[in-house]
Amino acid sequence: MRVHTFQVIPRIPERLGRLREVALNLLWSWDEEVRSVFRRIDRDLWEQSNQDPMLMLARVAQDRLDTLASDDAYLALYDRVVDRLDRYLKERTYWDRRYSSRPLIAYFSAEYGLAECLPIYSGGLGLLAGHHLKSASDLGVPLVGVGLLYQQGYFRQYLANDGWQQESYPTNDFYNMAMEPVLDGDGRPLRVSVLLAGEATAIAVWKVTVGRLPLYLLDTNVPENPRPLQDITDQLYGGNEETRIRQELVLGVGGLRALAAMGLEPDVCHMNEGHSAFLSVERIRMLMRRHGLTFAEAMQGARAGNIFTTHTPVPAGFDAFPRDLMGRYLAEDLADLGVSLDEFMALGRRPGDAHGPFNMAGFAIRTSAHVNGVSRLHGEVSRRLLRDYSPGVPEAEVSVGYVTNGIHTRSSLSREMSQLFDRYLGMDWWRDPGPSDAWTRVDAIPDEEIWATHARRRERLVAFARRRLVEQVKRRGGSAREVEHVRGVLSTQALTIGFARRFATYKRAALVLQDVERFSRILRDTDRPVQIIFAGKAHPKDHEGKEVLRRAVQFCMREENRARAVFIEDYDITVARYLLQGVDVWLNTPRRLMEASGTSGMKVLPNGGLNLSILDGWWSEGYTPEVGWAIGRGEDYQDHAYQDVVESSDLYELLEKEIVPLFYARSADGMPRAWIQRMKASMRQLSPVFSTNRMVGEYADRYYRPTAGLYGRLSADGFARAKALAAWKALVEREWNHVLVEHVEATDRHDLVVGGSVPVSAVVALGVLPPSAVAVEAFFGHVDANRQIPHGSVAGLYHVEDLGGGRHRYTGNVPCGRSGLFGYTVRVRPHHEDASNYFLTGLMAWA
Repeated sequence: MRVHTFQVIPRIPERLGRLREVALNLLWSWDEEVRSVFRRIDRDLWEQSNQDPMLMLARVAQDRLDTLASDDAYLALYDRVVDRLDRYLKERTYWDRRYSSRPLIAYFSAEYGLAECLPIYSGGLGLLAGHHLKSASDLGVPLVGVGLLYQQGYFRQYLANDGWQQESYPTNDFYNMAMEPVLDGDGRPLRVSVLLAGEATAIAVWKVTVGRLPLYLLDTNVPENPRPLQDITDQLYGGNEETRIRQELVLGVGGLRALAAMGLEPDVCHMNEGHSAFLSVERIRMLMRRHGLTFAEAMQGARAGNIFTTHTPVPAGFDAFPRDLMGRYLAEDLADLGVSLDEFMALGRRPGDAHGPFNMAGFAIRTSAHVNGVSRLHGEVSRRLLRDYSPGVPEAEVSVGYVTNGIHTRSSLSREMSQLFDRYLGMDWWRDPGPSDAWTRVDAIPDEEIWATHARRRERLVAFARRRLVEQVKRRGGSAREVEHVRGVLSTQALTIGFARRFATYKRAALVLQDVERFSRILRDTDRPVQIIFAGKAHPKDHEGKEVLRRAVQFCMREENRARAVFIEDYDITVARYLLQGVDVWLNTPRRLMEASGTSGMKVLPNGGLNLSILDGWWSEGYTPEVGWAIGRGEDYQDHAYQDVVESSDLYELLEKEIVPLFYARSADGMPRAWIQRMKASMRQLSPVFSTNRMVGEYADRYYRPTAGLYGRLSADGFARAKALAAWKALVEREWNHVLVEHVEATDRHDLVVGGSVPVSAVVALGVLPPSAVAVEAFFGHVDANRQIPHGSVAGLYHVEDLGGGRHRYTGNVPCGRSGLFGYTVRVRPHHEDASNYFLTGLMAWA
């Protein structure tokens, strides 16, 4: 049976003619006044529609819209909102004030967490991507987003009576969501195509407007495709290995083709994790076709314009595909590129691993000018994790930087606290990246006002939790007595702890339950009561994570805990909003070095919540004693069972001896003055730093503009510099086995003083390589007990003499910066002014 389709849109009165335009721009998701124009239509329908203005407009009664079209008060609000949107879109931005050029940056991510009504995210990676786009919009960064549009998205969670997680997969109705299909020049829905294992796969493109910038989402569920191909974009992180490679080819290859079909040619492609790394295949192919480049030349041209951000701290976090799957799905691509399967596989394998799988992170590294982790500590972990891709390079010099993640503050901030900030910090407190004078004015907010505002949000959290618990009990067929009980759980006055995140085992949700009886006593203290709200999902295939989740639920179901510990099902942006805006303490207990950054704890900062966390991810940068609490001192353990005992004991000690007493220490007027001072210190010191405005500003300064500049240089004059770089790389790799540090003249002096220097002279064999193709350096530093230099510095040596036969003399000086036992050695590395990092060759020769 063939069904002919057509789309019906709401009939909006002419006087409210731009209401649909406002609904289609996600500015409403972070601008309270814009959002209010929909809430005022029908508050109950707004909530029932999952705060989706497009769905709401589809469901609202026509006579209600007609009534509003003649309601003077509503029309005044409508006019203000339309004017606010127009001013936002036209105003001069941070980027405009700072930079003169506007290179196009394409940001690729497998998921985006933008609003409740777009359930195409699973957790932190997607929420970070969504906040990245919002701050890029606020700052005016010339950026477009590219992602996948999932028919089902991530799963919805509900619990069985024993606490075991169950999953359901509701279908998204694209035509009643805040997006619209992209049309081609003839007004028909745009289609691009990719070959997947020899099958042509059609891709539809949808546009989500995020303030000033577009997000393009790719959808294979179109009638032109056979059923198996339609299902490629069915579920986020669903299916098997074959589904993943299909999705990642659609995202990377299809994403660049979609941009090209719309006349968009990015200068910079930013890969948010390795899922989109196949974009390099398409970028190389485009350059070969358009400019007649060889694969090696196009590789250097494409690489110059790519950035790769890694979010994982463990090797298992990187997608990897076996050779046979790669051969089946990339055969046509490799024929176009003129490279063999084994040559291409080598681009994704670790050096020396001739039979390993194709690692998407490895490929992203080799095809990117810049690589970065997402916190200072994660940068260190990533250098250790990725050092195999530069085998001769010391770990500290592996070409991985970091930009610590942040949160889009206005998306995370409660309406009440936002109004307080507008009043005391100034209306523009949110505009510029990083610390500003505005945040110093937090101290000017009266204690009474900031405490009353936070207490109001705690009350709203408790009311929300009770409503959701009632729904949960009814859904499970609970008795009227159970329903009545949950209507009265929790207290609006008690110290409230939040723990909500993905229930992966490394996040250790059960750490707080290590000693159940001790924690129960803390909760049940009648004089100083404490309560905890859990939420979160385990991956459907993660049975260990599900067991941890069930343990948390069963703790909450114990009779003695039921009034003070609850689990809210189906963690999503809505649940997170109430929790993060209402808790007093945000608890985070990952196993150290396993959380790359984390962002949930950042969201409590501007809302007045305080963090209690392991010193991992962003908290290892943010923690000081006056802004929150640290569990442990950053120790690393080999025995994880022992670690859990030690750190859970530390957690209980902090609660019993510091956190609970501080919260309940009240002045004569009933105010917790010391607690409020800690709230203010946390807001003032951390909120402007751990924001995506600061983060995106860093990406702009440190990566976007330099990468666009490098791509511009290499692409000029028919990619002349890319050709030269490819030729240099081929020469260096071919001749490197002839490079040798033959002799280093050592010093036996022991009378050196701080401020002096050590002369260094070395003879280096370069074969046919010219001195301009290499850099010769002294590597020096403090010598450890094993007579090694664990953390060295570099001093350049200078070419002073050609000794003939490919041999050269270099000299220089090693500075004596401080006292102690020091040492040095000499090394040779490839050098080219257009080579952006060590991953280009991974070569280094040491004395």
